[in-house]
Amino acid sequence: MGETICRIRIDGEERQFPKGTYYREIVEGYQGQYGDDIVLVLFNNRLRELSRRVKEDGELSFVTTKDKAGRKAYRRSVSLLMQRAVYNLAKEDGKQVSVRIEHSISQGYFCELKGEEVALDEAYLLRLKGEMMRLVEGQIPIRKESIPTDEALALFHELGMRDKERLFAYRRSSKVNIYSIGNYMDYFYGYMVPDTGYLKYFGLELYEKGFVLLFPDKDTKAIPPFQPSHKLFQVLRESAGWSEKLDIATIGALNDAVSQGRIREVILLAEALMERKIGKLAEQIAAEPDKKFVMVAGPSSSGKTTFSHRLSIQLMAQGLKPHPIALDDYYVDRVDTPKDENGNYNFECLEAIDIELFNRDMSALLKGERVPLPTYNFRTGKREYKGVYKQLGKNDILVLEGIHGLNDRLSYTLPSSSKLKIYISALTQLNIDEHNSLPTTDGRMIRRMVRDARTRNITAKDTIKMWDSVRRGEEQYIFPFQEDADIMFNSALVYELAVLKQYAEPLLFQIGKECPEYTEAKRLLKFLDYFLPVPSEDVAQNSILREFIGGSCFHV
Repeated sequence: MGETICRIRIDGEERQFPKGTYYREIVEGYQGQYGDDIVLVLFNNRLRELSRRVKEDGELSFVTTKDKAGRKAYRRSVSLLMQRAVYNLAKEDGKQVSVRIEHSISQGYFCELKGEEVALDEAYLLRLKGEMMRLVEGQIPIRKESIPTDEALALFHELGMRDKERLFAYRRSSKVNIYSIGNYMDYFYGYMVPDTGYLKYFGLELYEKGFVLLFPDKDTKAIPPFQPSHKLFQVLRESAGWSEKLDIATIGALNDAVSQGRIREVILLAEALMERKIGKLAEQIAAEPDKKFVMVAGPSSSGKTTFSHRLSIQLMAQGLKPHPIALDDYYVDRVDTPKDENGNYNFECLEAIDIELFNRDMSALLKGERVPLPTYNFRTGKREYKGVYKQLGKNDILVLEGIHGLNDRLSYTLPSSSKLKIYISALTQLNIDEHNSLPTTDGRMIRRMVRDARTRNITAKDTIKMWDSVRRGEEQYIFPFQEDADIMFNSALVYELAVLKQYAEPLLFQIGKECPEYTEAKRLLKFLDYFLPVPSEDVAQNSILREFIGGSCFHV
């Protein structure tokens, strides 16, 4: 009886492989055609690790470290490599030391050592990098084992991984995937490369009281220079402090609050902390009478509109008269909008704004003149004037909201002393566990998905489809200016994903297996499955979350 043959279509050409062939073996015949390392495959529109085998006929494509899924798998695998190396050094030194991965910063993860005291200095990092490279050169298999959830809980307890123990106490699935390098085991959210030999490119940099594990960027085989975002880091540390006040730093801790009936208290406290911060910001602005333009900018779904309204109310409580203005009203007519490389209108570039008109109007307002302000008609694609006039008095202040607010090219005629720049983003303070940080972009995409479906009749499939384009715009027009902000504001709410879950899951389930967006939808569904659901009844009407789920007291 002959061996079973699987017919696999690759790049439009049908190939035949014996059933049971490892994907890694197939990849070896194609790697030379790719400049970036192939780390996963897409088989019949499902991501597969290279350590798995072909079992049936189908269509196969390759995922490299240039692709989003491949980049995540690479970073995940390097993180496990780093953990194993820390474990080895601790064993060598006879100490109980572990590492905690806190959050993303620059092109890397900020990490802190926990346990017995270790002199974290350049000498230690040199040892750590050397041990990581030794493991890379050893090409040690990264093994995957699916074990019963009860066994996983016992394992995490034995290893002292309290966060994972709390997380999987709420696991519905009967199995948990455990990855290991040698005898070092851990759980990771997502796929891995097949062995340590793939993990040649990484860097280590001392920063604050920890270190940053650096990854390649656009050049997938080089580590760019570390460029710390000091203001962003401080906001992240402040958010971590909020989490400590709430006693909720991980998803497992949040689920504990839900199951123990404490979630209403968590919601009220999270909202109170945010309101207090907005109030302090208003006090700061009121103490600087020369500030006439509050420029609010941030990436998609950061809650800029609700934040601007809440800030305006707090400014009124300080005796000021705020006037919100959307920079979108200064769009050029659609026919004059620049186009991108694909011939589509590029509404996110600075040139989509009538910069000259904006500066003329703002300069006139600063001089005390009465100025007619435009309104952009998104249906006709033209600016209109509807009899709206503004004139600034002693206590008047403009709150300008738009993606280019931090870019001085937008407001080049306005004196710096008249502007206060605020960068706002949803920088979630939650982690999945001690070694799996929660990507802030996932939270923003889920926010946008829910709002798009509710207000624009846009499907989750289309939101996912356009997200990469949105992200490219943010990286080009927003993130380069974030460190120029006078104030950074974190709009993430520690409880929000547990509320968003009930709105997002039905939208994601609508995406069929045949769609290119199915892989991302499946990943997000798995991510949301970690959370116990929380009803929205206790979410205040002025909450930033209401901008996305509906029921806001503001016109958003």
